[in-house]
Amino acid sequence: MKKFVIRRALTGILTIIIVFALNFVIIQMAPGDPITTLMGKENNSPEMRAALEEKYGLDKPLPMQLVSYLQTAMKGDLGTSIIYNRPVSEMIGEKVGATVLLGLTAALLAAVIGTIMGIFAARRQGGAYDAVSSGVSYAFNSMPAFWLGLMLIILFSSILGWFPSYGMTDNRASYTGMAYVADVLKHMFLPVLTLTLVLIPQYFRIAKSSVLQTSNEDFITTLRATGMSEKKIFNKYIFRNAILPTITIFGISMAYLITGVTLIEIVFAWPGMGRLMMTAITQRDYPTLMGIYLIMSISVAVVMLIVDIVYAMLDPRIRYE
Repeated sequence: MKKFVIRRALTGILTIIIVFALNFVIIQMAPGDPITTLMGKENNSPEMRAALEEKYGLDKPLPMQLVSYLQTAMKGDLGTSIIYNRPVSEMIGEKVGATVLLGLTAALLAAVIGTIMGIFAARRQGGAYDAVSSGVSYAFNSMPAFWLGLMLIILFSSILGWFPSYGMTDNRASYTGMAYVADVLKHMFLPVLTLTLVLIPQYFRIAKSSVLQTSNEDFITTLRATGMSEKKIFNKYIFRNAILPTITIFGISMAYLITGVTLIEIVFAWPGMGRLMMTAITQRDYPTLMGIYLIMSISVAVVMLIVDIVYAMLDPRIRYE
């Protein structure tokens, strides 16, 4: 098991370096640059451009910029934002908590609800529950997240007035203690509901198809022939094998947490990293973008490593492959 984890960790580190290098090159090759944004379109002073490029290290060759950034990033310094003139690590630290709170809550709810729905549908295949749940799942799967969010705002905020439509807290109220927690939960309801409804269909389909596929395996037929109870067969054999694809989907959704909630954060004015990333893209803020991409790459590698370990624990055959 130890060698398995070390091998996966080394693969993750190599993946981070490759992905980071590709993102670095692609961003630099994209049209536009932050210096033009700082100077303004009407200011074409070569002296000012040269001074700003030297200040932010953009006058160096691309390979040197990449090596220099990696060296500083390994020390925990993600650079300084060109647009905001603030440390990138500080800006990310202010936003990452809100994104994780929103995305993790929705992912957990969707995983639990979607998996349970899929299992019940598989065990009642062809029945009324299977037909209704499958239809509802397909309907929500076809809805764009931003459109569903806007519809929920119109219904629960504009018409019914039950929940706020934007922000994470009510700044005018200045709540503290449990009142602050309740305020955050109230603001979370609509964006979390939107994300959960959008994510449930993928867990529903995966869980249903996995249970049906595992139930039709030859070893399950053999167990039934021995007279073992259906409850024991399901709990000990079908569920354990069918849950593996669900773990994969959950790991992927966690790895792409930042990009997955970007549109929802914009629709609900949620103060997370998604909005910060979109601003950095439009302003060509290279240090901020690279800091976000580095965090994303690390999160993908870490989550995939955790998923591999969970896989190996549930199915010991995997660690020897």
